Amino acid sequence: MIAGVRRLVTQWTAVVPVLAVVLLVFTWGRSLPGAVVGIVSLVLAASVLAAVHHAEVVAHRVGEPFGSLVLAIAVTVIEVALIVTLMVDGGAKGATLARDTVFAAVMITCNGIVGLSLLSASFRHGVAVFQSEGTGGALATVATLATLCLVLPTFTKTKPGPEFSTSQLIFAAAAALILYGIFVATQTVRHRDYFLPITKQGDVIDADDHADIPTTRTALTSLGLLGLALIAVVGLAKGVSPTIESGVEAAGMPHTVVGVIIALLVLLPETIAALRAARRDRVQTSLNLALGSAMASIGLTIPAVAIASFWLSGPLVLGLGSTEMVLLALTMLVSTLTVVPGRATPLQGGVHLVVFAAYVELAVTP
Repeated sequence: MIAGVRRLVTQWTAVVPVLAVVLLVFTWGRSLPGAVVGIVSLVLAASVLAAVHHAEVVAHRVGEPFGSLVLAIAVTVIEVALIVTLMVDGGAKGATLARDTVFAAVMITCNGIVGLSLLSASFRHGVAVFQSEGTGGALATVATLATLCLVLPTFTKTKPGPEFSTSQLIFAAAAALILYGIFVATQTVRHRDYFLPITKQGDVIDADDHADIPTTRTALTSLGLLGLALIAVVGLAKGVSPTIESGVEAAGMPHTVVGVIIALLVLLPETIAALRAARRDRVQTSLNLALGSAMASIGLTIPAVAIASFWLSGPLVLGLGSTEMVLLALTMLVSTLTVVPGRATPLQGGVHLVVFAAYVELAVTP
């Protein structure tokens, strides 16, 4: 019975990514009627669940923190492609698209995913435990990247407006890539043990004991299906974005809300994977996913849009406004106080979720 259920789930998660990509091919670049939007939305949701399944298979095969890194980089690379595509088609609205998307990703990961993970783990297991050494280093990297790439452009004087000059943009892009590269080397090679889940007694959990390790062939198959599922998630999200834009405009909300909604859709696989890890008392894995995604979003997106800006017409606005900078500063302060003890209660999770709720509220009604 159990084997039959597992076989059914495996078949379902294999069929959905292929079906989603086929649907993407037939709907790409077309104006979709309401009924088709409904079908696309259902397939989009199924693709998210399939992506989570295959990401967990790959993660279980390669172990932590490599598994979290695979999902974070895969999602971000495809997200970058989506941003550049939308910048080409977006006209004047494309000037702030990269900034809005990256900032939304930082707030969703550092407050939404972290808050939900801490709340879930602490309610289920009493206290959420993680390693402050690795998590603190990740948070410091996110804070540095966010400040260099999203805050400083508001205060530079070489170019009017919240923009970098050419040399400043090149420096920010190079610094983002270098910092991200150093972090990946630290996380996966030199200090890998700082990013492994731990027990309440402080013992490192170097492997998951809830299932047999998948074979190399199974892991490679899941890796390919994960790529297909993520392409489908981002592509179908772009397909339904005109409907989302129409709804946002009809409701009288600012255009930045569209970026928030798209970011939420794109980050759904990581959100579900992080919550599943938290429920298994692998809070470190949840934090690896959250902070790794925030870091990859900045460290890969900014260099990509910097290169794209050399042949795209129009300005590239990266600097945040005053409200967003206050929220970013509050996020980094709260995150630091959460990380330092290496353990968290439902209170810390609730604080992060309130900050995230404030971000959503102010995005809708600035």
